[in-house]
Amino acid sequence: MARFSKIEVLDSMKRTGMVPVFYNANIEIAKQVVKACYEGGVRAFEFTNRGDFAHEIFGELNKWAAKECPEMILGVGSIVDAPTASLYLQLGANFIVGPLFNPDVAKVCNRRLVPYTPGCGSVSEIGFAQEAGCDLTKVFPAGNVGGPSFVKNMKAPMPWSMIMATGAVEPTEENLTAWFKAGVTVVGMGSKLFPKEDIAAGNWAAISEKCRYALDIIAKAR
Repeated sequence: MARFSKIEVLDSMKRTGMVPVFYNANIEIAKQVVKACYEGGVRAFEFTNRGDFAHEIFGELNKWAAKECPEMILGVGSIVDAPTASLYLQLGANFIVGPLFNPDVAKVCNRRLVPYTPGCGSVSEIGFAQEAGCDLTKVFPAGNVGGPSFVKNMKAPMPWSMIMATGAVEPTEENLTAWFKAGVTVVGMGSKLFPKEDIAAGNWAAISEKCRYALDIIAKAR
């Protein structure tokens, strides 16, 4: 069961403006990354369903985070079907994110009042997702469907839309400012926050600093 309510999850994402996106098969590395992001000011974190037994890692990570990072809201990404969403909801996922929109996932999440943020590549897909109860929709892959220009233009006739941009998002002033000036609510950011060399070296302080830097830029851009 989710520890955080739907309103708490969406409010946290909106307030901070960034959700790190990460997967690692090593539970100890995953813990260190979550802790580093937490110390850097992050309060919503997406663990992606990208490897074998990923749900087992998430289950352990979520229990650990409840004690060590009590304000961190852990959710799951790369979810494409309802059975997988249900599996993670049983493990306490506080939100579900997908690369595509699946109405069956929306039903499962709505039943538990857990936010579902599906990937959408067109205005129509965003509209269909909103009809299905998706408060926050993900533009994905954001850099390939038009970038900040797409967000700005689709929000003109649909200003109520809450948008997460994932893909082509970087922790730089120019990039983040462009996304937030276009009207995104939050950005999802993966590999740019977690350089392989920092992970390999266990340089968790560098990850915390990248998070702080990105969050500072976002706060200014707004």
